[in-house]
Amino acid sequence: MPRTSLLLCVLLLSGVGALATEPSPTTIPPQAAAQPANAPQPLSAVQPSAPSTWAQTLERIASGVVSIQIDSTRAFDTEWNTSAQATGFVIDAKRGLILTNRHVVTPGPVTAQATFQNREEVQLYPVYRDPVHDFGIYRYDPAKLRFIQPAELPLYPAGAVVGREIRVVGNDAGEQLSILAGTLARLDREAPEYGYGKYNDFNTFYYQAASGTSGGSSGSPVIDVEGRVVALNAGGASGGAQSSFYLPLPAVVRALKFIDAGKPVPRGTLETVFKYTPYDELRRLGVTADTEARMRKSYPKLTGMLVVDDVQPGSAADGVLSPGDILVAIDGKPVPEFFALEDVLDNAVGRPVQVEVQRGGATVRHAIDVQSLSAITADEYIEFGEAVVHTLSYEQARHYNLPIKGVYVANPGYVFGSAGIPHGALINSFNGKKMDSLADFEAALAGLADGARAPVRYVTLEDPRAIQLKVIRMDRRWFPARKCKRDDALGIWPCVSIQAGPLPTAVAPATTQFAATGDPRIDQLAPSLVMVTFDMPYSISGVTEKNYHGTGLIVDAKRGLVVVDRNTVPVAMGDVRITFNGTIEVPGKVEFVHPLHNIAVVSYDPKSIGDTPVRTASLIDKELQAGDDVWAVGQRSDSKIMSQRTQVASIDVVAFPLSRTLRFRDSNLEVVNLVNAPTDFDGVLANDKGEVLALWSSFAFETQRELEQVNRGIPSDLVMETIKVVEDGKALYSFEAEWDVDSLANARKLGLPDSWVRRFEDHNQQRRQVLSIDRLVAGTPAAALLEPGDLLLAIDGKVVNRFREVERAVQKPEVAVTVWRDGAEKTLQMRTVPLGGRDIDRVLIWAGATLQAPHRALAVQRGIGPDGVFVSFFFYGSPATHYGLYAGRRITEVDGQPTPDLDAFIKVVRGKPDRASLRLKTVSWNGQTDVITLKLDKHYWPAYELDRQSDGSWTRTALDPPDVSMAHTP
Repeated sequence: MPRTSLLLCVLLLSGVGALATEPSPTTIPPQAAAQPANAPQPLSAVQPSAPSTWAQTLERIASGVVSIQIDSTRAFDTEWNTSAQATGFVIDAKRGLILTNRHVVTPGPVTAQATFQNREEVQLYPVYRDPVHDFGIYRYDPAKLRFIQPAELPLYPAGAVVGREIRVVGNDAGEQLSILAGTLARLDREAPEYGYGKYNDFNTFYYQAASGTSGGSSGSPVIDVEGRVVALNAGGASGGAQSSFYLPLPAVVRALKFIDAGKPVPRGTLETVFKYTPYDELRRLGVTADTEARMRKSYPKLTGMLVVDDVQPGSAADGVLSPGDILVAIDGKPVPEFFALEDVLDNAVGRPVQVEVQRGGATVRHAIDVQSLSAITADEYIEFGEAVVHTLSYEQARHYNLPIKGVYVANPGYVFGSAGIPHGALINSFNGKKMDSLADFEAALAGLADGARAPVRYVTLEDPRAIQLKVIRMDRRWFPARKCKRDDALGIWPCVSIQAGPLPTAVAPATTQFAATGDPRIDQLAPSLVMVTFDMPYSISGVTEKNYHGTGLIVDAKRGLVVVDRNTVPVAMGDVRITFNGTIEVPGKVEFVHPLHNIAVVSYDPKSIGDTPVRTASLIDKELQAGDDVWAVGQRSDSKIMSQRTQVASIDVVAFPLSRTLRFRDSNLEVVNLVNAPTDFDGVLANDKGEVLALWSSFAFETQRELEQVNRGIPSDLVMETIKVVEDGKALYSFEAEWDVDSLANARKLGLPDSWVRRFEDHNQQRRQVLSIDRLVAGTPAAALLEPGDLLLAIDGKVVNRFREVERAVQKPEVAVTVWRDGAEKTLQMRTVPLGGRDIDRVLIWAGATLQAPHRALAVQRGIGPDGVFVSFFFYGSPATHYGLYAGRRITEVDGQPTPDLDAFIKVVRGKPDRASLRLKTVSWNGQTDVITLKLDKHYWPAYELDRQSDGSWTRTALDPPDVSMAHTP
């Protein structure tokens, strides 16, 4: 039958169904002895019920239905790390057991809380998640409930019959009870299909309800009029008529028996997917008449049998069973449907069974070992370099159609993402070693030092037969490295640090030569051009993209200084790699990030490139004009050097919109526009001799919600001044204002006297303009003295009307500023602000949020002073996500104590126990104040600090001891 596209009901019910009156059912007749317990029932099994019973039932059971808030703390198997809400219900009030869906308990590490009807909240701990079927069980401590005695909902698998009136009872966003009505229409639907690469149940029937139950929340109980649970809500179909899918309960009841006894739940498999197939199709597949007659007689209510749909490569059944085989019996016992099949296999784990199938009319019997589903279910992971990897699970192996071995990339993180290895990659070779298990991967990691390279061979879900090769760079510096294994007794995944690895080794020098090309500009400039790649481990200062590359210009070969744009090196925190001639790659470091303009300076160790004949570029201070001939020379992403002759189209003022993410954007700068400008490379603008007139740089800016890039020329005089600042180690003084350019005609309208107009004309005949203040940087002397709209007349008595004139005039601690305001001339003594080029030197990871001191872009673009602790980003599945500590806000108080800076913040939060609740006062970019509460999770989200040292390197310091939550776990 056709499969419909389905949506997991991860969010809560969005609508409330009317409470309906229903007749009460008569007693359900017992099943025939040979009939499976949950085989489809005839419609006549249900009789009308008495009125008003539903209202009474719902009132009685409502206290046992809970809202579940989950934080999937790590990407694992088919699931991403995320925060969500769902529903569950109490099935054992004395022991504190709650039943919900598998995808709510999640296959990986999770932190969860249940909120009862009276708004009491308790911590949940996973007890069991089925390896295949969509159910799982949480536990809570009943003693933690002080004001409610929740109802216990009984499980009643036999109550699932066609025509049964049902109610799906959930929670509407955790706020109120939501009830949706429906009628069981089918009991033999295929398991819902949620998509390729996602969790999909199999080897089970699902129930289907007609009418408006679509959209019920995950984990909701499906009850009859007596309040008994007949099924578990799982998923709804998208498109077409509304319907919902419910999981049968026999597997749940069986699992509970083992859990009650304190024993592991044995689950067996042939690693084969079966499909329930009707008899008309079975005849075409070759079922014999005798077999059909025998099965119809023994199971008159069934209309088909099980057929092999898929056999897992590498399994015991591989090469023994084949798609199209009709399953007749196992160990001589007929297995016409899924419940019977599961019963046989779950009781045969670890031993062979005799499987009888019919293939093309012939009977075939084979002995096949029954594998434990638990043994092929991933239950541990390694995290390093922000990546999360684990052994391939049965669930994902089905998608790949590959044997259940290899290392699966659940989250590429920093270390794999920087190399272009995607989520869902299956690693079969790492650093030249075969990868069958997580133990193999851990052993291979142990031999890698920080920064060491390792080749990775892998396949992807999109093309599982094509092996790809990438090279990663090991990270032991930016992120913690741990191995975590599931412990169902504790309800958490205890973690231990993985082996530290050897110390990094020095880079061996290498040499390359530059070949002559016949293009004099390229031959002159090639020894001065390099390719710079920059990878950011964390999103900071409003910059969310993490991987960059661009052309760099060697401006001091003796010291190894390279100038690039800030769309190549946007911040000081990251890993720099510099490639020479497309042949040698060496590590670099950030030396200087220009606080005002689109320029950064990185460096390399000149010894690392041996005798490579690099050359300091020749920069000349010549002001370009429209119509000037220039050569654009630069490198493409493949390191091929390109050149293009063109002309200067215009000299324009940059005017980028304000950043939505509060990232750096350039201002107060005149840039070069070209005729038919090259867009496939950046680099320099040069004359015929190969002398550099300007950088041909990439500028990043935001429009609406899109990040865009445009190339423009940055004049050489600014580059030369930047190099001098770096070499001298002096501060760069700033006026701390953004300027508009106004015509003298507009200035006259504001009352500017003729005497000042003539002074401006005499100052620059070609540029009859005046600068006016557009915005002032918050918290600076300029913001205290000046106002937007002021016309800048002079600095220290000298007329200025261009950006660069202002920047040169204020390179001193204090200046006299003459402005025109409200029809009057004013001269004010004003202190300038010394700015450094270190950019950022401290980051705190706390509760899954990336915290830093407020960066300059906040003060420039939004008028936000440098007070509080800025939230630059957050990790999904963390307390920060769960409680709404989102990027762009500043934390100004914790539990009523001011936090003006990182030191004050750390002092307040240090020592807070795991699962402690804190009250945070936060302020948005537009000044809106909110108070949120946040509950710590120090096991999965320990705090640590990253600090930049005087030599430019970064160190990570843990602020929480390992496994802090162990002592607090019941």
